[in-house]
Order: sequence, then C-alpha cells, then structure tokens
Amino acid sequence: MIQVSIPLIPAGDGVLLIPADQVTTLLRSLAADWVESTECGTSRGDPQTARDLSGVLAELADQIDVECIGLNSAPDR
Repeated sequence: MIQVSIPLIPAGDGVLLIPADQVTTLLRSLAADWVESTECGTSRGDPQTARDLSGVLAELADQIDVECIGLNSAPDR
C-alpha cells in the first residue's frame, strides 16, 4: 500500500489548492500500486480492469502535466 503526503496551499479566497506535480505523482502512484497488487496476487479485482484503470490514471497525469507546461510556457509569462 502506498503512502503519500500532499501539501495543501490556502488561496486568498479560502479555497485549498494542491500542487499539480503532487497530483500527478499521486495518480501515477495509484496506477502503479494497482498494477503491482494484481501482479503479486493481493488484489481481489480483475487484473485487466486494474491495468485499464491504471492506464486511465497515467493518461490523466500526462494530460495535467501537458496543460501545466502549456500554461508555464505561455508568451505572456
């Protein structure tokens, strides 16, 4: 089982924010944990479903990374 600590950053309006790199790390860690648990037999779920869901989480993490890179690379920054 994975253990991840994620810092929360309070915004001026009281909303709590999570750094994008922490979110993508969490998504990738969950994906890897699901695959690992099916490979070592500790999961009661269907291995193919775990691999499929893991792929979805990895794609979401990649999408977040790309969008953040795009925001940081914008000409007005």
